[in-house]
Amino acid sequence: MTEKTIPLLPCRTELIQSVVDFYTALGFETTHLQKSPYAYAVVERGAVELQLYGMKDYDPASSHSSCYVLTDDVDGLHAAFRSGLKAAYGRIPTRGLPRIGPLKDMSYGVRQFLATDPTGNTIRVGQVISGGGEEEPATAPKETFARALHMADLFADSKQDYPGAAKIIDRVLKLEDEQPTPVQRVRLLVLRGDIAQRLGDAEGARGWLEKAASVQLSAEERETAHDALARLSDLRG
Repeated sequence: MTEKTIPLLPCRTELIQSVVDFYTALGFETTHLQKSPYAYAVVERGAVELQLYGMKDYDPASSHSSCYVLTDDVDGLHAAFRSGLKAAYGRIPTRGLPRIGPLKDMSYGVRQFLATDPTGNTIRVGQVISGGGEEEPATAPKETFARALHMADLFADSKQDYPGAAKIIDRVLKLEDEQPTPVQRVRLLVLRGDIAQRLGDAEGARGWLEKAASVQLSAEERETAHDALARLSDLRG
């Protein structure tokens, strides 16, 4: 026997065309689309199939709908999605709806990013990296700054609790008896600037991102901080 799971995701009825257009930009093919007597669409990309159904009073801003896509080339998909979105929208949307998030190595052994469509559905795309697995609990590290990064990432990306994530970072950056490594400092500052942008605080975001850009890193540290530096470039651009 062969089984297949197909996520069914809600969509505000009048947004179904814009949602289909979003997935087209990501490289999905629309295999079914109807707007009456009710809105329904099916999009496919390789073995990944998503079905979207219309809801008249659905609120994208309060959506918690999501699914997880496992891949063996998360970097390739992230690059392809970004390229497609830039071609479709003239820019890479990093906040609001729709949006695509940064690529990150999570502390529980998965390298992943999040893409959210115009109606608030979040597609989490991940690849298991050495020593990890998607079935493992997201156990927080014990070291102060690694733990702060872990928790702030969860608050910002999984819970979308931006004020909560900001408080975590602000608290550890004020510590006087402990200091983060240069790479940790860059990651914390970039994430803090990212959060400030998502909260609509453009001036604050510029300040955090300028601090991140001023951190001196060796060639080896720059390689380790590659994802954060790429995000820094996006946010400052």
